[in-house]
Amino acid sequence: MTEKQDRLISLDAFRGATIALMILVNNPGTWAHVYAPLRHAQWHGCTLTDLVFPFFLFIIGISMRYSFEKYEFCKWGPLFKKVVWRTITIFTIGLLLHAFPFIRQDWDWSHFRIMGVLQRIALAYILASFIVVRADVKGIVIISMGLLLGYWILLMSHGWYAGLDPYALKSNLALIVDSYILGDNHLYGGMGIPFDPEGLLSTIPSVVTVLIGFLVGTMIKTTKDHEDNAQRMAVLGALLIIMGWVWGFAFPINKQLWTSSYVLFTGGIATIVLAAMIWVVDVKGIKAWTKPLIIFGANAIFLYAASGIWAKIMLKIKFELDGQMISGYGYLYRTVFQPFAGDMNGSFLFALFHVFIFWLILAWMYRKKIFIKI
Repeated sequence: MTEKQDRLISLDAFRGATIALMILVNNPGTWAHVYAPLRHAQWHGCTLTDLVFPFFLFIIGISMRYSFEKYEFCKWGPLFKKVVWRTITIFTIGLLLHAFPFIRQDWDWSHFRIMGVLQRIALAYILASFIVVRADVKGIVIISMGLLLGYWILLMSHGWYAGLDPYALKSNLALIVDSYILGDNHLYGGMGIPFDPEGLLSTIPSVVTVLIGFLVGTMIKTTKDHEDNAQRMAVLGALLIIMGWVWGFAFPINKQLWTSSYVLFTGGIATIVLAAMIWVVDVKGIKAWTKPLIIFGANAIFLYAASGIWAKIMLKIKFELDGQMISGYGYLYRTVFQPFAGDMNGSFLFALFHVFIFWLILAWMYRKKIFIKI
């Protein structure tokens, strides 16, 4: 198939695969037993899990290329209102997820985390939107290079000035900026110290992840030959991976800091994966296997919010087991999956179970044509 299409099946399948992987890596039976690829890299490095978030932003960039065209990329008017409204909505949903379950005694505003995954998506989306409606392709490339180089210079310069490792957990500029603006009590505390992997300063390079998606979306939207374009995308992806890998020797690939090398490396992987899917699905016409993934991708934001709420509810509910009180989450794992498959495999099977259950919910919504859009 070489004729131009308005919408490729592979795009929806790519989104769905990203969502399914997100559910898989976010829901192990226990964090004490997780296969290495299903964990984030402890600091420097990149695992399969570290691809989920940049893939998310990458597909947002592609979607922007399609949706903004309907508004003729106007700088103001309806498109501006849509971008601002969507940004506020996504950011607010992120805050509400942090506040859930809205039980008064659980609210501790003095230690309320402000930033998060949806909050970063919102900020990266609006900043990328302002860029793409004001710059052509060449301008977007130049701005992207400037943002990546500028972020590197900022972190590196601070390290030289302070005489510390600029890319270490306790001495990076992103930590200092977030601590100063947001306050230590409002940062993520799961890394041993107050440090937010979705902080403010590190949102700057994440904008480029969206812009890479937008540029790839432009390649897809404007091509007349998807087979040839898939090949060009594969070459582009390979170049980005090589650039990111080489840059990583000076500016380590690091998801927590969202380093510039990480942006290029993961953007390249996303481009190659999507190119392969376009070639298989839309060029060769091998489509049957994509239907479950399309269902996953049809309600992405809803699924993210629902899975977060479900996890919080299960952690809040308590059951007694062997003389001790444990969460519903732990109870389900220890009474069903651990006895059946052991520690490691049981934890993995627990995660697969969640993927399946959420898919059933989404399949029902898909059949009923219930699509929750923002």
